[in-house]
Amino acid sequence: MTDSLGLRERKKRQTRSLISDVASHLFMQRGFDNVTVAEVAEAAGVSAKTVFNYFPRKEDLFLDRYPEAVELVTRAVQERAEGESPVAALRRLFLGMLRDGHPLGGIAPGYEVFWQVILDSPALRARARELVEELEGVIAGLFAEAAGSDPADPTDPTDPAPRLAAALVVAAYRAVYITSIDRIRAGDPMQDVIADRAVQLDRALRAVEQAVAAF
Repeated sequence: MTDSLGLRERKKRQTRSLISDVASHLFMQRGFDNVTVAEVAEAAGVSAKTVFNYFPRKEDLFLDRYPEAVELVTRAVQERAEGESPVAALRRLFLGMLRDGHPLGGIAPGYEVFWQVILDSPALRARARELVEELEGVIAGLFAEAAGSDPADPTDPTDPAPRLAAALVVAAYRAVYITSIDRIRAGDPMQDVIADRAVQLDRALRAVEQAVAAF
């Protein structure tokens, strides 16, 4: 029974990856708003219903790694070493992804096309903002849990610290990320941007950690 469930899960992941890869190729080739879900389904060899079973929103076909981001952030905070703060755990995670060239690290050769597709689509820009807000909420819940508060209610007005800390982490990451994107689009060498980004991200998140400790 376990093997059967494992096989089904692997097949589901393979199908999800196939659909997303096909969709991303079409979006980068023709633009997000110029490709329909029906066209993605036909190119992937599945039905439109199957596409929506895996991706309830068209935008999530392109921004498909959000669930993985949530999983990585959650694991980093919940499985952090004894004595390591939640912010330090996230700093270690983000720097490690950047160092290893992880797709969620945010900077890699060819990403200019990915960013341009998002910039050219109001729907994708709006969805990206929503996902950032959702991730901030996830981080706030993790911080609340780490502090011994109720993770189901990180916005409890009696303790705004988890939400504030999460907002600072997201703001710091976003500021460094946007700076990196602007530099690459301006023609700066990729390796220089990556090296500088590691320094800036480390510095920004250390500053956040100090600020959070003062709450």
